[in-house]
Amino acid sequence: MSEKFVADVGGTNIRLARVTSTGVTDIKKYLCLNFASLDLAIQAYFDEYSDYQFTQGCIAIACPVLGDQVAMTNHSWVFSQQALQKQLRLSALFVINDFTAVAHSLPALDNSQVVQLGEGTALPSGNIAVFGPGTGLGVEHLTKTSTGWMTLDGEGGHTDFAPVDETDVVIWRYLQKTQGRASAEEVMSGRGIMNIYHALADDQGIQATLSSPAQVTEQALAQSCDICEATLTQFCRIMGSFAGNLALNLATTGGIFIGGGIANRFADFIQRSDFRARFEAKGRMKHYVKDIPTYLIAEPDHGLLGAAAYLNQHITSEL
Repeated sequence: MSEKFVADVGGTNIRLARVTSTGVTDIKKYLCLNFASLDLAIQAYFDEYSDYQFTQGCIAIACPVLGDQVAMTNHSWVFSQQALQKQLRLSALFVINDFTAVAHSLPALDNSQVVQLGEGTALPSGNIAVFGPGTGLGVEHLTKTSTGWMTLDGEGGHTDFAPVDETDVVIWRYLQKTQGRASAEEVMSGRGIMNIYHALADDQGIQATLSSPAQVTEQALAQSCDICEATLTQFCRIMGSFAGNLALNLATTGGIFIGGGIANRFADFIQRSDFRARFEAKGRMKHYVKDIPTYLIAEPDHGLLGAAAYLNQHITSEL
């Protein structure tokens, strides 16, 4: 029997699943570093589920998808879409940006799959934005058209980091000094947490001894390290300001959503943080954003669900 599959490819992990009439199942996660190329990772999934004959698929990937040749931003995989379809013996293959997939999942999420941060009420047909700190920083907008929801692709994670308070300025100066440019991704990602941590430690003349964002987050939540707490506090503030900018960019009265692999690890911390205060801190435009809701996506499989929605929509449209 012909089967459909979806893949959610990040800089660290690739997650794959089989598409069913009600969603996705048989979800597996592999480390990207364990495979020399994308086709080998997907073939490993096919081999693991050899009872199924996969003939159609959608790959959501963390990089721009502008033509046949796809090169990942935060990993070494480079491939041709046409060659990959032939290698995997598929009748149909769609390759989309990972946040295009995330965006397609949003209209289908219910209250049990999101956590609201602060006040605000979504308008049913209002524009939506989603961003997700992970290995990198994905950003996507979604708008309602006469034929349904349509994503507006871009690379918003690589826009300039705009300092708002004095601590932001410390971080901006550190990035300018060490990297030559301060982008949003360099403060809102795994390495962004480390950049903030090193910047604050450097500013206070303290030795930075931790080596991973997980360590920084763990010590911040345990309240065992002042610099780590300050790092996570500023991370949440920066996310709030960035979310507010997205709201201003496209009048996102349908809400702003946070996805990615990081924020869910400290959802309670975000709720208690200045995230929402910084979201609304837009001066004369505070009235413009104050009623726009902000959400944390709690559904772990939203990327796969979005890829499945995209696949089903586009296969139907081509029939």
